[in-house]
Amino acid sequence: MSVAHTAFPAYSHARTESPAPPAVPRQQIRAEAAIASEADIRRGLTEHLSRLWRYGLVLSHQRDVADDLVQATCLRALERAEQFVAGTRLDRWLFSILHSIWLNEIRARRVRQGQGFVDADETLTFDGARDTETHVMANQVLKQVNALPEAQRSAVFLAYVEGLSYREVAAILDVPIGTVMSRLAAARAKLSETVSAGGFE
Repeated sequence: MSVAHTAFPAYSHARTESPAPPAVPRQQIRAEAAIASEADIRRGLTEHLSRLWRYGLVLSHQRDVADDLVQATCLRALERAEQFVAGTRLDRWLFSILHSIWLNEIRARRVRQGQGFVDADETLTFDGARDTETHVMANQVLKQVNALPEAQRSAVFLAYVEGLSYREVAAILDVPIGTVMSRLAAARAKLSETVSAGGFE
């Protein structure tokens, strides 16, 4: 056999292609993303648990109902982990879930107003040392907020206590932004009337 016609691998110009990596099924990619998302949500739930409970209490005025709302919110968030959009605000998503569960609850059975009412002193928690005067004033304000109609109370809590934007509040409550602004204006007017009438002790 002639050397001239022998192909030596080291000097051959034939192109060798590396084998293509095995294709990852799209379903597996989605499953892995859901697992990652669920882990993020579990961490976020721990971080936002007290805020969710306070919102549940603002809506229901009942400690046991607030507990149930938070538990249902955690469960639904984990069940629908794949619906959470990475990079968006987890707290807003959780508030939306809790609010939706509450609406479903009151549609199923009307919660009697005032039953199991929790005093504002029990509702407010202060992480650091605060002035006594500030604490007392905050409690008085919260008592007046608790007396507002539910729609106004929710808007006030989300906008002024949680510090969410009007747009975020509108998304959580599933109402137009103009409705949020209207509810907040009505709440401010009501609170102003209370102050003018000497409602604060």
